[in-house]
Amino acid sequence: MNAQKVRDLDDNELRLQLHEMDDQLFRLQFQMNMGQMEGLKKARAMRKDRARVHTILRERQGAAAGPGEKK
Repeated sequence: MNAQKVRDLDDNELRLQLHEMDDQLFRLQFQMNMGQMEGLKKARAMRKDRARVHTILRERQGAAAGPGEKK
Protein backbone atom coordinates (compact mmCIF):
# COMPACT_ATOMS: atom_id res chain seq x y z
CA MET A 1 0.00 0.00 0.00
CA ASN A 2 1.52 3.29 -1.02
CA ALA A 3 1.24 6.56 0.86
CA GLN A 4 -1.14 8.18 -1.63
CA LYS A 5 -3.72 5.40 -1.20
CA VAL A 6 -3.50 5.83 2.57
CA ARG A 7 -3.89 9.61 2.32
CA ASP A 8 -7.05 9.18 0.25
CA LEU A 9 -8.79 7.31 3.09
CA ASP A 10 -10.61 9.15 5.89
CA ASP A 11 -9.73 8.75 9.58
CA ASN A 12 -12.36 6.10 10.34
CA GLU A 13 -11.26 3.98 7.39
CA LEU A 14 -7.64 4.34 8.49
CA ARG A 15 -8.45 3.19 12.01
CA LEU A 16 -10.37 0.21 10.63
CA GLN A 17 -7.46 -0.61 8.32
CA LEU A 18 -5.08 -0.34 11.27
CA HIS A 19 -7.16 -2.76 13.32
CA GLU A 20 -7.20 -5.28 10.47
CA MET A 21 -3.43 -4.91 10.05
CA ASP A 22 -2.91 -5.56 13.76
CA ASP A 23 -4.94 -8.77 13.54
CA GLN A 24 -3.12 -9.95 10.44
CA LEU A 25 0.29 -9.08 11.90
CA PHE A 26 -0.56 -11.05 15.03
CA ARG A 27 -1.41 -14.10 12.90
CA LEU A 28 1.81 -13.74 10.88
CA GLN A 29 3.92 -13.47 14.03
CA PHE A 30 2.19 -16.51 15.47
CA GLN A 31 2.97 -18.48 12.30
CA MET A 32 6.61 -17.41 12.39
CA ASN A 33 6.90 -18.45 16.05
CA MET A 34 5.53 -21.86 15.10
CA GLY A 35 8.36 -22.25 12.59
CA GLN A 36 6.65 -21.27 9.36
CA MET A 37 8.94 -18.68 7.79
CA GLU A 38 6.80 -17.92 4.72
CA GLY A 39 5.35 -14.85 6.43
CA LEU A 40 8.62 -13.00 7.02
CA LYS A 41 8.36 -10.69 4.00
CA LYS A 42 4.65 -10.18 4.60
CA ALA A 43 5.30 -9.26 8.24
CA ARG A 44 7.94 -6.71 7.27
CA ALA A 45 5.66 -5.13 4.68
CA MET A 46 2.78 -5.12 7.17
CA ARG A 47 4.88 -3.31 9.78
CA LYS A 48 5.86 -0.68 7.22
CA ASP A 49 2.23 -0.21 6.17
CA ARG A 50 1.19 0.10 9.84
CA ALA A 51 3.85 2.75 10.38
CA ARG A 52 2.65 4.59 7.28
CA VAL A 53 -0.93 4.64 8.59
CA HIS A 54 0.20 5.80 12.04
CA THR A 55 2.28 8.58 10.48
CA ILE A 56 -0.60 9.90 8.40
CA LEU A 57 -3.00 9.78 11.35
CA ARG A 58 -0.44 11.68 13.42
CA GLU A 59 -0.01 14.30 10.68
CA ARG A 60 -3.76 14.81 10.55
CA GLN A 61 -3.96 15.21 14.33
CA GLY A 62 -1.21 17.83 14.17
CA ALA A 63 -2.96 19.68 11.37
CA ALA A 64 -6.26 19.63 13.26
CA ALA A 65 -4.59 21.05 16.39
CA GLY A 66 -3.50 24.14 14.48
CA PRO A 67 -0.07 25.68 13.95
CA GLY A 68 0.01 27.48 17.30
CA GLU A 69 -0.55 24.36 19.38
CA LYS A 70 2.24 22.17 17.98
CA LYS A 71 5.27 21.40 20.11
